[in-house]
Amino acid sequence: MINKLQTSDLKGSVSMIASQYKIVLPSDYDMGIIRQRVKVNGHKTDGFYGLKFKLYLITEKGINNNLQNSYSPLYLWKDSEGLNKFLFEGFYDNILTSFGWQNVNIGMSLIDTTTERIKEAKFLFEAVGEIEPKESLKDFKNHISEAMPKIENAEYLVIYNPDKWKYHVFYFLDEPQKAQTKKGVIYEILHISQ
Repeated sequence: MINKLQTSDLKGSVSMIASQYKIVLPSDYDMGIIRQRVKVNGHKTDGFYGLKFKLYLITEKGINNNLQNSYSPLYLWKDSEGLNKFLFEGFYDNILTSFGWQNVNIGMSLIDTTTERIKEAKFLFEAVGEIEPKESLKDFKNHISEAMPKIENAEYLVIYNPDKWKYHVFYFLDEPQKAQTKKGVIYEILHISQ
């Protein structure tokens, strides 16, 4: 159960940077190609500089209520140095070569309840919310905690982007059924680099 955050929960938290590119693939695309790509190359980001974790994520049309095939890796960086190294020192070129120019969505971590248990997760559920205009954002963490979907015993990460005034809640799940009645996207996790 998600409890209301206390003021003490806000102190000492480190704001990390999340990045994600979502590559939408044709509806008849053989997702076995992506699975093989991750099987062969996924380990290459294990221990990458500045990376808390990278999730190799896919959706498949018709599975877990998904409307499209996609390859959508999600990264959580300890700071901007690791992200800069990844983007500008040749590592991201593998994506450019294989899939062409992609927009990289960037956000800041607001709440991170993840532990080593995420290694056991097989699925990731993403719910998106709007940050509505208001006179004060002082209690925003508590507002999100109350507004976000409730999923029992799921670790989660909340990312926000003030450029778009949206927030994304990512839940780590062992089975997709825990989120199938909720509004959002269920990804399959193919590999987790840490």
